[in-house]
Amino acid sequence: MSVSITLNKSMARHLDAVSSFTQYVLMIAGLLLLLGSVGLVFKGPGLKAGGISKTVVSVVPAASASPAQETAGSSVTDADADTESASISPNLVGALEYVKRRYRVSPEAVLPVFEVAELIGQERRIDPLLILAIIGVESGFNPFAESSMGARGLMQVIPRFHMDKVPDGTGSRQLFDPAVNIRVGVYVLEEAIRRRGGLTAGLQYYAGSSDSDGGYASKVLAEKARLEKAARRGSESNA
Repeated sequence: MSVSITLNKSMARHLDAVSSFTQYVLMIAGLLLLLGSVGLVFKGPGLKAGGISKTVVSVVPAASASPAQETAGSSVTDADADTESASISPNLVGALEYVKRRYRVSPEAVLPVFEVAELIGQERRIDPLLILAIIGVESGFNPFAESSMGARGLMQVIPRFHMDKVPDGTGSRQLFDPAVNIRVGVYVLEEAIRRRGGLTAGLQYYAGSSDSDGGYASKVLAEKARLEKAARRGSESNA
């Protein structure tokens, strides 16, 4: 009887051990299965080790430019400015800077005026700086300027007196076009110089002024002298 009881107790302990071992094995198997499922969930593009590194590399440069890139961008801008200034003679670059400061206009806006003044000045053999000086005095480089007398544009041409000089097929409003206005203004200046026999008297006639002291002419020539000084300074700094 005691032997039977001992065997029953031994078998019970054995069964408990087997049961505990089985539970342990099942728990490990379940844990492994769970980890495998988690791995499948997180195994997506952009969350792999390679995907994460690629995402970081592709986003960081786009977020902010490096100092080297900013410097390169600045160099491109400077190169564009140099290219624009190259469309006029080197001796006019300094004058352009002077006009920008004196009349508070952007160089991009006034550069076409310089180009036209230089082109027409070469065609008509008139100093472009004289043309620019008249523009400064007459309109302050405002192509849409209009006086109480009806004078229009950069060189303040009066349509009722000078429509014969406006290109055929165009109306008086074309005098607000810088290219047309400067060309017509130069024709008026040439005619005034011929009639009066000299630059000073011609400038007075251009302005419709009859004062003997030549106040208008003095103002234009003084502005021309300032433009010449700025042009020389610009040429020396670029040399």
